[in-house]
Amino acid sequence: MRTPGICIALGIGLLAGVAACSAPPSPPPTTPAAAAGGIDRTALPIAEPAPQRYTELDARNAKAPERFTVSAPKGAPNVVIVLIDDVGFGGPSTFGGPIRTPTMDTLAQGGLRFNNFHTTALCSPTRNALKTGRNHHTVNTGSIMETATAFPGNTGQNPNSVAPLAEMLRLNGYSTGAFGKWHETAAWETSVSGPFDRWPTHQGFDRFYGFIGGETDQWYPLIYDGLIKVEPPKMENYHFTVDMTNQAINWVKAQQSMTPDKPFFVYYAPGATHAPHHVPKEWADRYKGQFDKGWDQVRIETLERQKKLGVVPANTQLAPRPKELAAWDSLPADQRRLFARQAEVFAGFLEHTDNEIGRFQQALADIGELDNTVFIYIAGDNGTSAEGGFVGMYNEMTYFNGVAEKVEDLIPLIDKWGSPETFPHMSAGWAVAFDTPFSWTKQVASDFGGTRNGMVIHWPQGIKQPGSLRNQFSHVIDIAPTILEAAGLPEPKSVNGVVQTPIEGTSLLYAFKDANAPERHTTQYFEMFGNRAIYSGGWFARTIHRAPWQTTNLPPLTADVWEIYDVRSDFSLTKNLAADQGAKLKEMQALFMKEAEKYHVLPIDDRTIERTNAALAGRPDVLGTRTSLTLYEGMQGMLENTFMNIKNRSSKITAELQIPTGRVSGAILSQGGRFGGWSLYVKDGRPAYTYNFLGMARYTVASPQALPPGPVTITLDFVYDGGGVGKGGKATLMVNGKAVAEGRIEKTQPNIFSADETADVGIDNQTPVAEGIGIGAETRFTGHINKVTLDVGPAK
Repeated sequence: MRTPGICIALGIGLLAGVAACSAPPSPPPTTPAAAAGGIDRTALPIAEPAPQRYTELDARNAKAPERFTVSAPKGAPNVVIVLIDDVGFGGPSTFGGPIRTPTMDTLAQGGLRFNNFHTTALCSPTRNALKTGRNHHTVNTGSIMETATAFPGNTGQNPNSVAPLAEMLRLNGYSTGAFGKWHETAAWETSVSGPFDRWPTHQGFDRFYGFIGGETDQWYPLIYDGLIKVEPPKMENYHFTVDMTNQAINWVKAQQSMTPDKPFFVYYAPGATHAPHHVPKEWADRYKGQFDKGWDQVRIETLERQKKLGVVPANTQLAPRPKELAAWDSLPADQRRLFARQAEVFAGFLEHTDNEIGRFQQALADIGELDNTVFIYIAGDNGTSAEGGFVGMYNEMTYFNGVAEKVEDLIPLIDKWGSPETFPHMSAGWAVAFDTPFSWTKQVASDFGGTRNGMVIHWPQGIKQPGSLRNQFSHVIDIAPTILEAAGLPEPKSVNGVVQTPIEGTSLLYAFKDANAPERHTTQYFEMFGNRAIYSGGWFARTIHRAPWQTTNLPPLTADVWEIYDVRSDFSLTKNLAADQGAKLKEMQALFMKEAEKYHVLPIDDRTIERTNAALAGRPDVLGTRTSLTLYEGMQGMLENTFMNIKNRSSKITAELQIPTGRVSGAILSQGGRFGGWSLYVKDGRPAYTYNFLGMARYTVASPQALPPGPVTITLDFVYDGGGVGKGGKATLMVNGKAVAEGRIEKTQPNIFSADETADVGIDNQTPVAEGIGIGAETRFTGHINKVTLDVGPAK
């Protein structure tokens, strides 16, 4: 699973095995994978010996058996997987990119660079494939968790028959910790009611510290420690990447202090560089002026560096920029200034993250564990994201609500870009530049710009040709079997009583030893939102069904035109051979359909934004068809997919309160935050309701009079206009049944409020929906909430 960047440190201390005792001997192992000493590691957990029976009356006259423990194989390394988010092949300096990644550079000099490593083109699918060694549809992750459907291969629920790597290692004697981004739990399984089977601490990790969804505000993150929501520590200039790194360092040091002979597995997955692009200003300013030359020139210069480094063949051509994206020189000066700053912030975000990875790496060196650690650093769970559209976004949630931001609104925010006042994403032109030498980006599984990511593996005790390059085809499903082989562990056939689906990846250990070894992963399908392709024996057939910025009016899947490339001589997919290789193309298309049927890729669903709505997607919804939800004081941290959906319909909030003598203030019920949501609250004793439309407009109705002390019922009645999604309506605020204020809410968010801000009773966690009521604990309601009832009408 390596989350932000990819660093895999394999630290596995060899465990002793079954202690000798006088219990009846267990049957001998029946598989060749059974380890020495009679331990069968193909069935996990490893069976305990039968307890010895004694006839001696007095314990002083009997010898106790040795304690049964399970240890990792002798000499097994530690494992660290670092998985960076949304970084393309042409971003990091390690692979010729313009963004400095000195930690990755250093690891590459002492390890191996892989320039033919592939992901799935999207985050959740890559992460689940990484952690299980199976294809993303095999683990029911055909897309991200929030767009799961009811079809096999897309349900969002990992089957028990695909135990994750962390569980395999834990049951073989490893300590396991995950830090940072998860995004591998079904969206409807994130409430207090669970189930928690697919949360990190039930997926093989002893410790988890991070966020459960796809992204979070780096300044005000939604953090879980295990299953418990926690507040970020009070740190000057707080940033989540620094916080999670501190947690990872502290955990490893403590683990090695207590059990130095026990190897560890760390999954280090920062939120960077996924939007929001949040980074301290001084890091972004390190790139002042460096992107003024524009994305076209950056692509040209990057390819030249890539050739000099040898990470691409000398004959590699620069694939064309998508025709929808403007040439840099055609842009007006104010747009060039805006877009250059967007790239500066993104670059600073990546370098800042690489620096934190360096802190973690140095901590391993300080305790003497780096040399015996398989450290896998993956620069991207997919290509760089083009979801920022043609001009970028100050608030990434506009993308998911189909709202186009305008350059004239973004230019005044240039100096604030990346700060807590923005939730930004850069223009798609930069995504293509940071995916050099390819044409496409994240979401496009049929182009290497979406799937080819730079990877470095550092392991001094296991790599004898440091600083060299490996170009065998490989895929994210190859990581789990690589680690198992490095640790001397067999693939388990049964885990926790469930027979396992065989691992579908291929260990890369063969390539560690021989740069010229023939590749062993010879066939691989790709599919994401209709973009699909097949690799086999050096050939790559594909169709570009949709661009990342296309969410409506898509062509029929049957109308897609397929292309074919010989990637042995065409690294960047610039020479379509369909006219000359018609028979080969048909053969490859048939192979795709065969693989698609085998791995539950079919039927293909090319919908994107619509699938964020559980009703349209056909996936489970915690609340089902309920239209009323009663909430109580203390209920906090309710993620959007486990809360009542008030979008595109009328709704009513009824709050039964006890108002103390004197002024009262604070949030009563809120959902979302600074960049979109709504809140019923009290300010200076007066009740009010604010609807925050994507941080672009706030509509407030407020009572001119303060609340009286004693029992009070506040009601907010919102009557939706109807006539489509995202429309407005009338809001009426009542106190004890009497209307005290009313007003228009001109427009509403049709699809999503936030990826990480929650619904909360009695507080507005993280960032506030309304202005002027404080932040975090400052928004806590100072009266008493008996209960709040939320009722909704039929969706319109």
